[in-house]
Amino acid sequence: MSEHQGQTRSIRVEAMTRVEGEGGLDIRLLDGRIEQVNLNIFEPPRFFEAFLRGRPLEDVPDITARICGICPVAYQMSSVHALEAALGVEISPEIRRLRRLLYCGEWIESHALHVHMLNLPDFLGFDGALEMAQAHPERVERGLQIRKLGNQLLDRLGGRAIHPINVAVGGFYRAPTRGELSEFVKPFEAGLRLAEEATREIATLDFPVFDQAYDLVALVHPDEYPMNEGRIESCDGLSIAADEFPNHFVEQQVPHSTAMQAIRLETGKPYLLGPLARIQLAFERLAPEARRLADEVRFQPPCRNPFYGILARSLELVHAFAEAIDILKTYTPPRPPRIAYAYREAVGGAATEAPRGLLYHGYGIAADGKVTHANIVPPTSQNQGQIEADLRDYLPQVLSLPDREVADACEKLVRCYDPCISCSTHFLRVRIDRG
Repeated sequence: MSEHQGQTRSIRVEAMTRVEGEGGLDIRLLDGRIEQVNLNIFEPPRFFEAFLRGRPLEDVPDITARICGICPVAYQMSSVHALEAALGVEISPEIRRLRRLLYCGEWIESHALHVHMLNLPDFLGFDGALEMAQAHPERVERGLQIRKLGNQLLDRLGGRAIHPINVAVGGFYRAPTRGELSEFVKPFEAGLRLAEEATREIATLDFPVFDQAYDLVALVHPDEYPMNEGRIESCDGLSIAADEFPNHFVEQQVPHSTAMQAIRLETGKPYLLGPLARIQLAFERLAPEARRLADEVRFQPPCRNPFYGILARSLELVHAFAEAIDILKTYTPPRPPRIAYAYREAVGGAATEAPRGLLYHGYGIAADGKVTHANIVPPTSQNQGQIEADLRDYLPQVLSLPDREVADACEKLVRCYDPCISCSTHFLRVRIDRG
């Protein structure tokens, strides 16, 4: 008879309040076998898609920005691209570059927060950034300096750092002058050096061994690193226009979560979004500074270990600084800053790359410019199924550890994906029951 015969072991994560919502984790073992691994998101329904119905399309960027305080630009960019696709709006190259600059600012502030404040303490053995700061104040200070630069750029371009108000269908309400952006060049060059320095240190961390056979999905563009535009591609050969997303990916409700989970229709299985997916599918389009650094630290595709997500984000930080510097140095104010358009009855869809992965928006527009329907598929809901699958595969490596260490290991794995449901370092509090 097995030593575990008749034994039930449950690891439960109790709910905690977080900036983006509430969630938890339930793990159940019977006779030593994993029976259940559920990533529970029980944030109350937020109804954003319903709020948008009947509203003027001009309201959409400001309303969707409120979905997230960390990545509001992602929601704004996906929304304006989808609405412009519906209306047939063609923006100018100057507006397009300014939008990528805004997105660079968001990637910088979001990646810096996760890499230096939320994820790094796990690798260095600290409970959080405050404890880490006592032993490594220079690491925390560097992370704060990097993040501050991203926030400052968001404030300049968007009117404020959180929930920007300058983004409009067709462009921007106001374009900054050359002088207003040129003053960012030197600070961003210093930020690039900080990001490179941090990446070299992060590459020396002790990464757990855990490779997965991921179905990687991201935007891919022929000329640039994926951010605002591109085709949706996967590592198994899928290549579709962004507005075809609903024909290949579907959200479905699961009993243990108020958040939807997504699968690919072709496989019926979950998939992985985010920095690891982007780097695998678009490595050659990274900025030269990021590619050289990847070679230096010996980070080359394929890499399918989620714990290396912190290094992938660090390389993307280098890329975001490098691209931002190029745009800042060559900036020409768009004239006009906003392209005029006419209302028409139409539908449109688009996707951009939020810091955490592909974000899809689809809208229907009436002849009077009112929204008839909205479909928003955030990256965290798409990643949830893959996180659960990874937890199932990872648990056998750690189940021999004491209960508290098993819970800690699960927390660390979940944090590798930077789920947009929490802004605190330790967002999981665990209670373990043994039967």
